[in-house]
Amino acid sequence: MRAVPSALTRLGLTLLLGSLPASGLTVPALPPDTQPTPQLGTLPELLPVGTPAPRPAPPLITSPAPTSPATASPTTPSPATASPSGRVPADPLFARQWTLPVVRAPQAWALPGVLAAAPARPVTVAVLDTGFVNSPELAGRAVNGFDFVSDPARAGDGDGRDADGSGVGPYAYHGEVVANIIGAAHDGRGMAGLNPRVRVVQVRVAGTDGQISVPDLVDGLKWAAGLPVPGVPANPNPARLLNLSLFADFIPLTGCDPRVQAAVDAVTARGALVIAGAANDGADAGGYSPAGCRNVLTVTSIDGQGQRPEYANWGRSVALAAPGGEPGAGVPVSSVSGAGGLRDPHGTSLAAPHVTGVASLLLNVRPNLTPASLRRLLTASATPFPSSRCDPQPAHSCGAGTLNAEAALKAALSSSLGK
Repeated sequence: MRAVPSALTRLGLTLLLGSLPASGLTVPALPPDTQPTPQLGTLPELLPVGTPAPRPAPPLITSPAPTSPATASPTTPSPATASPSGRVPADPLFARQWTLPVVRAPQAWALPGVLAAAPARPVTVAVLDTGFVNSPELAGRAVNGFDFVSDPARAGDGDGRDADGSGVGPYAYHGEVVANIIGAAHDGRGMAGLNPRVRVVQVRVAGTDGQISVPDLVDGLKWAAGLPVPGVPANPNPARLLNLSLFADFIPLTGCDPRVQAAVDAVTARGALVIAGAANDGADAGGYSPAGCRNVLTVTSIDGQGQRPEYANWGRSVALAAPGGEPGAGVPVSSVSGAGGLRDPHGTSLAAPHVTGVASLLLNVRPNLTPASLRRLLTASATPFPSSRCDPQPAHSCGAGTLNAEAALKAALSSSLGK
């Protein structure tokens, strides 16, 4: 085990407290049992958010009540409005979700058929992370998958692997935030996700210490894609996209671990695309697993100016960049752990799910796209970086450009590929 901060901590798992209350709203302080406490080996600004407590979640920030007597129920999607800049959801945090215009999500949503009525078979995404949290943003579309943490001492729930994939411990809400970026509902409450029609299966691979062992990650990858894992029931909701805002621990950072590579190859052959965060060490992502593995679409962060923040990993293994924020200018997200239901984290953990969300939109309109075709659409349509690069140092490369949802969807819709 390396004497360094835990893997998911270094990758942006430990989320910053929300500091940008919605206009006209008073955001209360966190209750005492969710106040973060410093952890040895973590940076002061990257603090855990507190262990889940058995109490009602704080309400999501909501839009003003409609004046019409035919008021919709809280779970009924609120109508979006059309504008020259695309489809604008009624969710009140949307105005502060600066990352969505950067990736041209509103323009993508306005394209024909992209957000049609809920499909009979929604696209399924697996989030391999800290586990299931019952988020109001994903009500009815989030699946409590499986707990693959095999070490009972690190699992924190009294046993090793089990069928309850709920998040446990101070890092439990990381997976919730990642999932909300991908699929938060457009319902007039909280935030807007990239694909409000998607189904999300939460697969727990991180222990209460925020670390991931290679065998747990390997089995989680296989199970998420619908491959058999000895001693584990079959996954009834196999995923087409696997989001990994993490990297494997307890191994040297010298390249893709062969066990992880074999699992990635197997799920790719199964038809699932692995999308991974590049990690937050300001280093070459090629040394990390899965970021440095073949067949992985590795995503690094850019800030609001289209530049690589100092923390974000870089290199030839990086395929694409997406907004991940920076200290003081994070990514506004809904979370039941945040004051008023809001947080403001930063990291490549937040960049990767932007790509996963757009990839799921591509599968909405072209359900038979292969992992290779998805990768080509996402990278070939990317927006060039300002001055053609994300960093003054050529070696600190960030892939093909910045994620462009509109361009990727237009390219998919203009082709019969994947119909």
